[in-house]
Amino acid sequence: MEQITGRKEEIALLEEMVKSKDAGLVAVYGRRRVGKTFLIRTYFQDRMAFELTGMYGASMKDQLLQFSKAMQRAMGSQLEIKPPATWVEAFHALEKYLEGKKKNKKWVVFLDEFPWLDGRKSGFLSAFEHFWNTWASRQSWLLIVICGSAASWMISHVVNNKGGLHNRITQKIRLLPFTLAETEAYLKSQGSKLDRYQVLQIYMALGGIPQYLKNVGKGSSAMQVIQKICFTKDGLLTGEFNNLYDSLFEMADNHIKAVKALAAAPGGLTRQEIIDTCGLSSGGRTTLMLTELEESGFIRSAIPFGKNSKDVIYRLIDEFSIFYLRFIEKLKTPGKDAWMKLTAGATYKIWCGMAFEAVCLKHIDQLKEGLGIQTVETVENAWRHVPAKDRAESGAQIDLLIDRQDRCISICEMKFSTGPFVIDKSYAASLQQKMDVFRQVTRTRKTLFLTMVTTYGLKENNYSASLVQRSLTMDVLFA
Repeated sequence: MEQITGRKEEIALLEEMVKSKDAGLVAVYGRRRVGKTFLIRTYFQDRMAFELTGMYGASMKDQLLQFSKAMQRAMGSQLEIKPPATWVEAFHALEKYLEGKKKNKKWVVFLDEFPWLDGRKSGFLSAFEHFWNTWASRQSWLLIVICGSAASWMISHVVNNKGGLHNRITQKIRLLPFTLAETEAYLKSQGSKLDRYQVLQIYMALGGIPQYLKNVGKGSSAMQVIQKICFTKDGLLTGEFNNLYDSLFEMADNHIKAVKALAAAPGGLTRQEIIDTCGLSSGGRTTLMLTELEESGFIRSAIPFGKNSKDVIYRLIDEFSIFYLRFIEKLKTPGKDAWMKLTAGATYKIWCGMAFEAVCLKHIDQLKEGLGIQTVETVENAWRHVPAKDRAESGAQIDLLIDRQDRCISICEMKFSTGPFVIDKSYAASLQQKMDVFRQVTRTRKTLFLTMVTTYGLKENNYSASLVQRSLTMDVLFA
């Protein structure tokens, strides 16, 4: 059995549920290929009493047939079990089977791809609710894990359920992609010898999705890996984009529109700007759509410094989506050297900057540790100032600032480069202007610390010495 890489927080929660003296109902959700099934099967391999995986688009009859086969496997029976006629009958049979188990440990029932079991007019969800509320919730030795990739369904029907499961979930686990540290550890476990720059390149293109990372072969460079799975005719990710969103969200067209709009606006967009750009309604559907995208780890929201929740800025932080929309979608004829040619163009440099910023925004805890402020209470913000058309003043944008309880603000500039980053005269003037505009507009009295986050650090010169208070390298992101 493979070992679990990372997932320390999730494992701690699962361990807590195992030790609990009460019955547990755990909801696990996240995008497809992020490792939900692997985590549950591996961690509970010695406790699994029953496992059923839903079938996409299958009839109730076929789902119940699979239930009977799963029951047969669980019982270790050679005789075929007659499929139940309804889900009420199915859960009654499961109850009888579980009652026969020795109560010497916590037993697990795992219902994978839970949303797919709830076919139209199947009565699955109401039957499950009845099963949990009338019997399962009173069995202290029982832990039920429900899992699904369909984020919109899991959020609306389980996490925010207003019916029979309202406030019944004892633990929810939103499984997100690997961090950089977990990605590095996973690749090492697969025999990879890539250095951190190469790992960062792969992460910037693919994100920390375990199933994608499985394709990083021993002895392959980042360029070779990206070429193989993104730019060959039958590459794993050539057709992944639409499939990914369609599997996660019901009626995913608006989700894709929003993602594409954000991909074209590296600095982010407000809710109203997304509505205007995509031609969406201003009602609750748009709010729900943005919530689903954020819950699934595709976008990040931040309240600009000095503003309120109405002024939230949304940014696309999903590495694969950014990569796909910049390169894969636009490339009509992928060739064997497609990625190498693309890396020589201007679009590549723009993408590197945007992707590196996205990675940094996912690793704010690591940045705080690198700054030595991990114990200081902070609020992470973005900020931008667009001057009125009739006013002769400068605008400015800060993609990440860390507002600290110690009356300091770390203003973070994130720059990707292949060597030590050079602050020249022009960029130094831009940085100084940004700091001046921020202080003037916000009227903050806090101390401003300019922090540079780069791949290989800064080349020391007069500009870096006079402007930069702290310099962090990509190594900090791997903490």
